[in-house]
Amino acid sequence: MTRKIMIMVSGTALALAGCGKHDQANDNYAAGNAADVNVAATNEAAAASPLSAQGFVNTAAASDKFEIETSKLAATAASSAAVKKFATQMIAAHTASTAKLKATLSGMSPAVTPDDTLTADQQATLDNLKTLNGTAFDSAYASAQVNAHQATLDALKSYSASGDTPQLKTFADGLIPTVTAHLNLAKGLHPPA
Repeated sequence: MTRKIMIMVSGTALALAGCGKHDQANDNYAAGNAADVNVAATNEAAAASPLSAQGFVNTAAASDKFEIETSKLAATAASSAAVKKFATQMIAAHTASTAKLKATLSGMSPAVTPDDTLTADQQATLDNLKTLNGTAFDSAYASAQVNAHQATLDALKSYSASGDTPQLKTFADGLIPTVTAHLNLAKGLHPPA
């Protein structure tokens, strides 16, 4: 699958993560470039056609890796106890999601192997977070989590509705409530405007 399609698929997946309006998530974003990068990926993804099994699996794997890596950063760079607690929850949840994905894939034929390589947008956001700490990190991390979970939710809904593999459609459908809950928690990390 080409890099452009991967970026579009990742953006779609991340957009599926939330129930709220994407614009509300960006209203409180104070970290600059990370929001612009994620919004661009989400906008590109909106034009994407239904995902193949491989594309969806790669998107899901990269999404989990992004959540785990950014949340590990929060353990040392965040100043807010709420952000640290959320990050701990995300590490556990996305580690479990990766395991569930691998279990779903184990019996599939033809075999699908996940590629968890981060998209350029995810890598840029991760790199930006590595340069921050304290309240600046908290704000940027919260915004990245809102954007990432929204894109993931969008991808899950899209694949659930029109994916090409029944087992993966069931997997996607089963994660929608969890990712929606994560999105709502992430939105709660933003300070009031």
